[in-house]
Amino acid sequence: MTDQPEPGAQRPPRLTTREAAELLGVKPETVYAYVSRGQLGSVRAAGGRGSTFDADEVRALARRSGRREPSPAGGELVFRTGITLIEQDRYYFRGVDATELARRHSYEEVAEWLWTGELRAGARFEAPPETLAAARRTVGALPAHSGSTDRLRVAVTAAAAMDPLRFDLTPPAVLSSARGLIPTLVGALPVLGTPLEAEGGSLARRLWPRLTARPVDAPALAALDAALALLIDHDLAASTLAARVAASAHAHPYAVVSAGLGVLEGPLHGAASGLAHRMLQEAVDRGSAVPVVADHLRTGRGVPGLGHRLYRGEDPRARTLFALLEDVPQAAGALAAAREVVGTTARHAPLHANIDLALAVLSVSCGMAAEAGETVFAVSRTAGWIAHALEEYGERPLRIRPSGQYTGPRPPQPLPSPAP
Repeated sequence: MTDQPEPGAQRPPRLTTREAAELLGVKPETVYAYVSRGQLGSVRAAGGRGSTFDADEVRALARRSGRREPSPAGGELVFRTGITLIEQDRYYFRGVDATELARRHSYEEVAEWLWTGELRAGARFEAPPETLAAARRTVGALPAHSGSTDRLRVAVTAAAAMDPLRFDLTPPAVLSSARGLIPTLVGALPVLGTPLEAEGGSLARRLWPRLTARPVDAPALAALDAALALLIDHDLAASTLAARVAASAHAHPYAVVSAGLGVLEGPLHGAASGLAHRMLQEAVDRGSAVPVVADHLRTGRGVPGLGHRLYRGEDPRARTLFALLEDVPQAAGALAAAREVVGTTARHAPLHANIDLALAVLSVSCGMAAEAGETVFAVSRTAGWIAHALEEYGERPLRIRPSGQYTGPRPPQPLPSPAP
């Protein structure tokens, strides 16, 4: 939701941008990022200068957010983790710059680093043949209109049913399951265009023909591999929190991944890249991003692919992926359109590109469907959910149990009468 004219009806005093920022414990630029991503509503102040915000809505956002820029109200959930650190517009996997890892190492190698703290050069994941066959049969039974996340969810279920040792939560058993599950997810997806010549090779190479019918080339494949590595983890995002809750109940790793996939379908999380894809494709087709951005703002929609609550500047994942896409000749048009989106929107709000916009450049330029970014996100983040599950299995079981703040009628209330 974005700026709309101030309604005429009398309402309680609204907050200015600065007041909202102080209540949230963030900078004013971050408040605009919340608006762009649909997390906070705003209306244009009287006279057209600045925006105002509903105080109750701001307080509600303050209660449920703010790990890096804490709300003065407190009450946030904080967990010990040695996996990912985000600070000063950079992020680190086990203390190592995550963007450098993604530039220099494959997705599988970064996953091993995240899981074990050891970099296993040349790491490759292989799906158990029987498990892969079962997952393909299950996915093949879905309706033709099913989305990639639908297919991934049922593939996880099929893989779980094929693993009689799934309830063994020791690290070696969990890692063995993970190394087989991730390539199973990729292998269960339908191949587009000409069939893949043979299974094997890097996970990125196996995923490519599931995303596009276009032939693979080295620069584009390097960008896809880096995107997978960049997206492996991002601290306690919504899907990761769900995965940790499942792990806290000692759910097996397949159930942990299912919990993460369930949250990933929300339009404000994994599916956000699809919105950015459609917006960017329209900008490319129209030859200019200006009217596209204007249409979004005119109809009260935030501009997809811009702003992130954890970064004041450009998302480091986007910056890294943009740099790699510079080497992909067919990406030039989409890259130019993305830069125009950022520049045009900057006249309205100081927002920077996030990873969804960079994924959109990859998917638009390589002839992928709008949901391709969501597929990349889901496959990649599976490794992160497993890493958090391994941590959570070592904690006190069922420790993630927040208390509800009851707002219903005070007891005792009379028994309700049956409806006529």
